[in-house]
Amino acid sequence: MSAEAADREAATSSRPCTPPQTSWFEFLLEEALLEQHLQKPSPDPPPVQLIVQFLEQASKPSVNEQNQVQPPPDNKRNRILKLLALKVAAHLKWDLDVLEKSLSVPVLNMLLNELLCISKVPSGTKHVDVDLASLPPTTAMAILLYNRWAIRTIVQSSFPVKQVKPGPPQLNVMNQMQQEKELTDNILKVLKEQAADSILVLEGALKLSKDLYVHTIRTLDLLAVEPGMVNGETESSTAGLKISAEEIQCQVCYDLGAIYFQQGSTNAAVHEKAKEMFFKTKELIAKNGSSSLHFTIDEERLAGYCQACGVLTLSSDDTSQQATPYSQIHRCMKSGNYQDIVNIFLEDNLTLSLPVQFRQSVLRELFQKSQQGNDALDEVCFKVCMCNTVCDVLQGRTVDVQFCQLFLKPSKEKIDFLLEVCSKSLNLENASEALKRKMAAFLKNLCLGLEDLQLVFMISSHELFMKLLKDDERKLLIDQMRKRSPRINLCTKPVASFYDIPASASVNIGQLEHQLILSVDPWRIRQILIELHGMTSERQFWTISNKWEVPNVYGNVILGIKDSLTRDLVYILMAKGLHCCAIKDFVHAKQLFAACLELVTEFSPKLRQVMLNEMLLLDIYTHEAGPGASGERPPSDLISRVRGYLEMRVPDIPLRQVIAEECVAFLLNWCENEYLTMQVPLPLVQTNPYVKLGQLLAATCKELPGPKESRRTAKDLWEVVVQICSVSNQHKRGNDGRVSLIKHRESTLGIMYRSELLSFIKKLREPLVLTTILSLFVKLHNVREDIVNDIAAEHISIWPSSIPNLQSVDFEAVAVTVKELVSYALTINANNHFWLIIQADIYFATNQYSAALHYYLQAGAVCSDFFNKMVPPDVYTDQVIKRMIKCCSLLNCHTQVAILCQFLREVDYKTAFKALQEQNSHDAMDSYYEYIWDVTILEYLTYLHHKRGETDKRQIAIKAIGQTELNASNPEDVLQLAAQRRKKKFLQAMAKLYF
Repeated sequence: MSAEAADREAATSSRPCTPPQTSWFEFLLEEALLEQHLQKPSPDPPPVQLIVQFLEQASKPSVNEQNQVQPPPDNKRNRILKLLALKVAAHLKWDLDVLEKSLSVPVLNMLLNELLCISKVPSGTKHVDVDLASLPPTTAMAILLYNRWAIRTIVQSSFPVKQVKPGPPQLNVMNQMQQEKELTDNILKVLKEQAADSILVLEGALKLSKDLYVHTIRTLDLLAVEPGMVNGETESSTAGLKISAEEIQCQVCYDLGAIYFQQGSTNAAVHEKAKEMFFKTKELIAKNGSSSLHFTIDEERLAGYCQACGVLTLSSDDTSQQATPYSQIHRCMKSGNYQDIVNIFLEDNLTLSLPVQFRQSVLRELFQKSQQGNDALDEVCFKVCMCNTVCDVLQGRTVDVQFCQLFLKPSKEKIDFLLEVCSKSLNLENASEALKRKMAAFLKNLCLGLEDLQLVFMISSHELFMKLLKDDERKLLIDQMRKRSPRINLCTKPVASFYDIPASASVNIGQLEHQLILSVDPWRIRQILIELHGMTSERQFWTISNKWEVPNVYGNVILGIKDSLTRDLVYILMAKGLHCCAIKDFVHAKQLFAACLELVTEFSPKLRQVMLNEMLLLDIYTHEAGPGASGERPPSDLISRVRGYLEMRVPDIPLRQVIAEECVAFLLNWCENEYLTMQVPLPLVQTNPYVKLGQLLAATCKELPGPKESRRTAKDLWEVVVQICSVSNQHKRGNDGRVSLIKHRESTLGIMYRSELLSFIKKLREPLVLTTILSLFVKLHNVREDIVNDIAAEHISIWPSSIPNLQSVDFEAVAVTVKELVSYALTINANNHFWLIIQADIYFATNQYSAALHYYLQAGAVCSDFFNKMVPPDVYTDQVIKRMIKCCSLLNCHTQVAILCQFLREVDYKTAFKALQEQNSHDAMDSYYEYIWDVTILEYLTYLHHKRGETDKRQIAIKAIGQTELNASNPEDVLQLAAQRRKKKFLQAMAKLYF
């Protein structure tokens, strides 16, 4: 007879013969359904929830004639119900992973206790006192299962649990949940008390060399029919599911490792035992294969445990220590052997095994130590940063800003080390073409960014450079570097010289076109075009590259030039110049534009003005990217040219809107508010939307320090922006005759589209202008009726507090704009505390509480020298503190809530006491008591711990309250100093948590 047939026969024979009463009939129906499922050929297991149903029915208390509640009776019905629950678990092969995911702790505890009972475990005897080797195999296996579950449950209870958001309150559901929570806590308390015994039982199991057996449906049925017979059969190892000794050891080692790891936070020796267990588990899985195990092991978690143990333990075996780079780096950081860290990173650049986040965290830690006064670490920081940068390049990531900062002043030594890193990070024999191209592009861009030609030739003459770049690429690059000089003004070249260059002998058209595409030398471009036109007159050479793009307003004029050579030359020079502008290659752009200006001056005043306008835009870009970036004011000549462009009245000149946009942004960035407010011509304001917007912004910024009655321009600016953010509504009649409302996102009511306004604002860098426009959008965001959490901003009071037609404003677009603006503003100045508060408020309003705390703390840190000074009260207002309190509360950091309640102008004792009453806190709890300076809160803590019987925590609170500087009889300045010192330490501790 097959095992499946035996299971079906046993299940049928164990059906009870009882009169079909109502509840009994339902039970029989459930049993029949279970047996029907077990008879299916499908491998799908029965629902685990059947176990819950069977055990709940079996454990229902009875009521006697006096209406007294009695324990569940030990009758045939309840015994069969418990047997059915065991059958479901047996069908699942007693897989604890499956059972733990689906069953609560009380239900699984009841199930395993029933397994112990049916497996004839001696009652009244501790498991630790039983010799597993002398017990029947199924009995020993039941004891192992129970103690493994006990250890796993203890470990699982130590992990933080995400709180489920409660639904609508229902009294019966809440009572049931509370009862289950109390029952779970009681079981956990007993399991933790017996943890030492469970560990000893599992350690004893590692000595077993024989295979064990676990109950199946067949053995459970035999137990129900003839208990004595199956006991004998089990003892002779002929019944049940066979579990090999190696599989048992694998599971027990994993569970022991988990409990050792949990206990090892205060004991390094226990961490060593955990490491031994985990590595033994790994060996057993490698030996037997994970697929052969009846009980699965989470191999990802096992790998994490092994990695953590490798870092946390310090082995005397050098070979094992060198096996993981993490442990080596950890040891080097502790011992101060920083040069070895550089070597590890260099080696890893070939394998790329270390995650980028880990590399960055090591560099951050080294930077922090360097900033604390260890000047010797500056060189180490540079070397580690170089290793990280080359790693980023090879993996296709952008170069980090730290590399750019460290390379502001390059030297021969820095170049030498960087070339060494590049050489050791790329195995040219085995490297792919993609890796070689990435490294070549990096070295080429590095050369283009260096001003010192000697350093450039150091790179270009290096062996790696010569192998990665072809001869013509190297020659072209070196020629570009030799010709490059920012001091040469190409506009001064004589006009006649342009046509005096002789053309060379003709060559293949394809080669010439290729050279034409690559060249950025205007004189070489002209020479190539002369040769091409000499070879054929049928081609339009301005079309050979789809990368050559000229705005339509210019293209129509250029393509109207009759002479084909001149037309091609003007179009290509302008297209290449605009492309160089786009990629910030301003030197070549200036050369190309100067040559184009020289050419068109002879025959087209209209194109001459176009080129002058483009050269003005180029000069603005050049200044903003160069001297302007370091705060140097632009020369008066450039400011005059910008004003001249805005006031220009030459008819029929094609104009690009971006030039007017950049000119207005340029004047705002350099505080030319007087010109924009008083001197700009009125017709220009009426015809150019950017000029009008710039005038309103400049006037509002001028009036910010003034009284309220002088803020009429602020109201004008408000109305302009509200119109831009309004939606135009249209009514449309559908097929059913109903009239529906259609909203157009981009309103045509304003002076420009919202996307154009956002693009213009992102060209601004002046803090006052950015703060003004940002506060306007924040106020507009707060005006909506359904807003729950306002966002705070500087100067927000100058704006109107209401809008006549709220329905017309697209508040979704406003919210998106606020987020984009504050993100942009922080790229301009990441240390502006008002902008950081706005970012924090946005995260708070969108329920991202951890991110909100990060920015609230960062705002306080940047204006207080990382909390070494007092945070200004206009930064940490009561509203900000209350929001920080709510963030901590919703993150279940209740001790932090109580401490922050002290920061308010009037201490919020009610919130603090309520928070301290919470026992499920995810913060450091009693280790935070040293940051409390309010005696009332400390006294309440002492009372609370005394009431709970928590002696150790009560002593910590008493120690905190007993400090002499907190004595109420002390002078006020002493008490203030004590409070300030605790504020500083607490905020610094919080910053380390959330930064």
